Amino acid sequence: MEADNRFFRDEYPNPQFMRKEWMNLNGEWEFQFDDTNSGEKEKWYADSTFPMKINVPFTYECEASGIGEEVFHPNVWYKRKMTIPHIKGKRAILHFQASDYRTKIWVDGVFVGEHAGGYSAFTFDITDKLTDSDDHEVTVKVEDSDSCHQPRGKQRWMKDNFGCWYIQTTGIWQTVWLEFVPDVFLQRVKMTPDIDNNSIGMEFTVNVPKSEEVMVETVISFNEQVVRKASIYMDRESVLMSLNLLHEFHEWQIQLWTPETPHLYDATFKLYHNGKLIDEVESYFGMRKISTYNGNVLLNNVPIYQKLILDQGYWPESHLTPPTDGAIIKDIDLIKEMGYNGVRKHQKLEDPRFLYWCDRKGLLVWSEMPSAYEFSDKAVHLFTKEWIDIVNQFYNHPSIVTWVPFNESWGLRNIFKDPSQQRFTEGVYHLTKAIDPMRPVIVNDGWEHTVSDIITLHDYESNGENFFERYKDKEKIIGNVIPHNNDKYCMADGYGYKGQPIIISEFGGVAFETQDGWGYGENVSSEQAFFDRVGSITKAIQSTPYVCGYCYTQLTDVQQEVNGLLAGTREPKVSIEKIREINKM
Repeated sequence: MEADNRFFRDEYPNPQFMRKEWMNLNGEWEFQFDDTNSGEKEKWYADSTFPMKINVPFTYECEASGIGEEVFHPNVWYKRKMTIPHIKGKRAILHFQASDYRTKIWVDGVFVGEHAGGYSAFTFDITDKLTDSDDHEVTVKVEDSDSCHQPRGKQRWMKDNFGCWYIQTTGIWQTVWLEFVPDVFLQRVKMTPDIDNNSIGMEFTVNVPKSEEVMVETVISFNEQVVRKASIYMDRESVLMSLNLLHEFHEWQIQLWTPETPHLYDATFKLYHNGKLIDEVESYFGMRKISTYNGNVLLNNVPIYQKLILDQGYWPESHLTPPTDGAIIKDIDLIKEMGYNGVRKHQKLEDPRFLYWCDRKGLLVWSEMPSAYEFSDKAVHLFTKEWIDIVNQFYNHPSIVTWVPFNESWGLRNIFKDPSQQRFTEGVYHLTKAIDPMRPVIVNDGWEHTVSDIITLHDYESNGENFFERYKDKEKIIGNVIPHNNDKYCMADGYGYKGQPIIISEFGGVAFETQDGWGYGENVSSEQAFFDRVGSITKAIQSTPYVCGYCYTQLTDVQQEVNGLLAGTREPKVSIEKIREINKM
């Protein structure tokens, strides 16, 4: 099978931190399986040629890669010859947006480094490995496993698909690219909106040489009109600055980000070293506040009813990798057209381009960590390290309104009673809040909550009257008098409800009899039967006064799970207009 030229990801991979000098490394690479794990011993990173071709950033398991081999291979190799220009005074930074799971890099046969984690982005400075020639060779080995101790989300760990677990993802699955930066460069800007004080907080991080003058100039604009301009000297690695955004041309008001009005401020950062401009980055931010109060989730200090749809982010031809930027835009537009104001991105950390378009178009995002399925010291270590990286990586996106580190006790099967598993979730909650105090954190979405800013319940009851009857007595649900999902209770043992907002974060999942696969409850035989069931359940949720939002399962069919509102190919299976009517309140 050859790569299809329809699948080429050539857009800027990290649009919230843009420089002009960069190279896209997607496209055709040499490729090789290494089932005996002999490649390193035989020095495949040196003078060797791989016989297969693969279309990066699509994994070998999918059609878009040009291979389409679904059998699991624990070790895979990539190689590409490329011209890397030698730019005086610039360093070459090699970026991987995501590669699953352990990635090792060689440049011209010289080892550069390795990274563990299937979902977090990572970089290597390869400057010192480059020779005087512009012609170079990059070799990549990716090691994966079927271990349930590593975060794997919906990737199967057995030979065949089962339940709601699908074909695995092995190797590079998001964009690979090069960026050229000066010796002293802006590494990060952490941006924290404060709408109560009409200001934006900024934490600049620069690799500052001691005893040298380094200054960052910030220009903030809205609709191409400058709102604020300020400079700060970097006398240490990280420096904080707060800027007030009130301006006369906005009648002394800030422009707030909401799903209806996703206003974004543009920001330009210029780095001066000894008085000379050496680095420039384009970015943006949204002024919005997410908080909880009196049983409600607040957006910009006003209660918001969240109407979410669960989205696993799979495509038939490209699996976890969006096939094109246009495919991302199409999904977001369809979600909004159906009357949803947000998406629960389930068991996947999404491509930065997805978050960029959610920022631009105004779609709330619950960002959820893919689960491990065993509890051990190793699982704790692997999860925690990658989760910290992810929270930092996605912190600046205004569309992300909730962090979800755990789902349905996956990897925490004894959390209801086990103090060690309970303490792990407490630790992750507080660690997340230490990095990001401004967003709610949901610990163990669905049931058996320990500490959590929002209480979320999963329930696939198919009868609206039964649903309403079950939830009419709030105290029975939150007090663990009755289980809300078979044998699952709202709170873990020893933990009590403390007035948090309550959201039904999974329900529905209705499938049609005409499709091969499964859904929740009995499959329906007609569109009318579908809307009778979905309408009655949604109305029951909307009529439950203490519930402040819901999440319908799900946006699209995914392999054997055929309960999407859209087919995997994105054709609507039911009337979009009728879905929108159901979501009206």
